[in-house]
Amino acid sequence: MHLEENKPLAPFTTLGIGGPARWYLRASSEEEIAAAVEWARSHDLPLFVLGGGSNLLVSDAGFPGLVLHIALRGITAIDDGAHRIYQAAAGEEWDAFVQRAVGDNCAGIECLAGIPGTVGGTPVQNVGAYGQEVAASIAHVRALDVLAKTFIEFTAADCGFAYRRSRFNSTDRGRYIVTRVDYRLNPGGAPTLRYADLQRVFPADSAPTLAQVAAEVRRIRHSKGMLLVEGDPDCRSAGSFFKNPIVTAAQLEHVASISGKQPPQFPSGTDPAPATLVKIPAAWLIEQAGYAKGYTLGAAAVSSRHTLALINRGGATAAEILALANSISSAVQDRFGILLEREPVLVGFDAERSRPR
Repeated sequence: MHLEENKPLAPFTTLGIGGPARWYLRASSEEEIAAAVEWARSHDLPLFVLGGGSNLLVSDAGFPGLVLHIALRGITAIDDGAHRIYQAAAGEEWDAFVQRAVGDNCAGIECLAGIPGTVGGTPVQNVGAYGQEVAASIAHVRALDVLAKTFIEFTAADCGFAYRRSRFNSTDRGRYIVTRVDYRLNPGGAPTLRYADLQRVFPADSAPTLAQVAAEVRRIRHSKGMLLVEGDPDCRSAGSFFKNPIVTAAQLEHVASISGKQPPQFPSGTDPAPATLVKIPAAWLIEQAGYAKGYTLGAAAVSSRHTLALINRGGATAAEILALANSISSAVQDRFGILLEREPVLVGFDAERSRPR
């Protein structure tokens, strides 16, 4: 293993924020991953697994243990009856994988184009956007069980997928390190057109290609500052900072009475989905609570294109980003009684200081 000391972490994150890792290792094989886990255990050090850095807020103090950067590469395609299985190593760039699948005319992840990060992070958060979630296309997830010290393969049913959740970021958080994800895609399949913005561009009587849909998704993401573009300050973010809350009919009625208007609402996406539960946009709640696009707090700001993204305007600290996030969360809770749940993973923070207030 090639261990590095006091490695700056900011360059590995899309926010461009964060102090150094006390120890850092870039692992390009499963053997290196297993060895790194054992080394951290033997030295009684905390371990953090780093992928594409797109869903992280690293503290200004950095991380006091070992940061294990997953860099496994390789994609193998296997025809399986009417489907094609892509076995993608965890360190593969996600958007490049989507481009390959779309180029192969395989449907199932075309609406997830333009999302930053790596393949290994997709099952952890059950990444989803524009009418698709990876849970619908994942066949297997291979991971290291750090407790049992063995590699294991999960079926999609084993992963406990829900809205932005899986066993990997909930009940078994920290236990498994994903090394490979197998995607079951549909050669020649039609694109998914559930999202309203896509339906406006591609009406029911049209027959867009997967490539056309993926390109439109990237255009929409760019318009909202959710596509990484060099030199664009609105893209220096961790993506959506808050999850869209799932609320009861009573909560929905309360929000409507407080705001004086009916909030937008969508199916909850839960399985099974009780008819009494709906999803409302966190961005709408944030704006109703007084935080408009472009709102600033020091060098941290709400994106000028999308209220859900908190951006680094240049030189922002993690403390500033977190202060802005907590201020927004508190305002929404004070007005509507709904606590927004953060999407990014917080690394190196004291639990009490990072708690929303």
